[in-house]
Amino acid sequence: MSFARIQGLKKFVQHAFEKEDRNPNRPKVGDIIRVEPIRKPDDLRAIKELLKNEPRNLAVFTFGINTALRASDILRTRLCDVKSLKPGETFILREKKTKKKRVVSVNQATYEAIQNYLRVRPETSLDAPLFLSRTGHEKALTVSSLNALVKKWGKEVGIRENLGSHTLRKTFGYHQRINGISIPTLMVIYNHSCQKQTLDYLGINEEEVLEAFQNVI
Repeated sequence: MSFARIQGLKKFVQHAFEKEDRNPNRPKVGDIIRVEPIRKPDDLRAIKELLKNEPRNLAVFTFGINTALRASDILRTRLCDVKSLKPGETFILREKKTKKKRVVSVNQATYEAIQNYLRVRPETSLDAPLFLSRTGHEKALTVSSLNALVKKWGKEVGIRENLGSHTLRKTFGYHQRINGISIPTLMVIYNHSCQKQTLDYLGINEEEVLEAFQNVI
């Protein structure tokens, strides 16, 4: 490929990444600090090892990276939603942001983490939040607290990228893509309005797009 064509391709990719989303609810550039997915499997394993003696934290981390829910919906999940679920079974919640119903499936890792947590979780009503705050009876862990925890876990295992509560949702998509799940499928899972929004969630950058054009077919 000639130098001129490469430069033209770079401009095209840059324009695609800089183009404003049609989603009016998406924050403008500068409104928030972007958080990244956890890309390395070794980092995921390191965090799980770090949390092995913290059942609630291990459960919320495992639940988050395996369900693709927003932090607000993770923390609105109730005890009755999951207490009797087996691997492969589902429950339904209504997303706080979109107001759409969402079917949530529990896999083996999530099931094991939740059951481990339930063995030490304080007794509450079935309608109480699944992930309890330590500040009061039947009060949910807050998004701000989860955000601080994810940052802390990442720092403790040596992750240099900026992490936050949204990292859990992004991590799901990033690793599903690596495992061959298509962008349109992930777009449906995320309830996104355009594929660029999904690309942003997956941490796909300009360099990765340009690299694809160098593959010989």
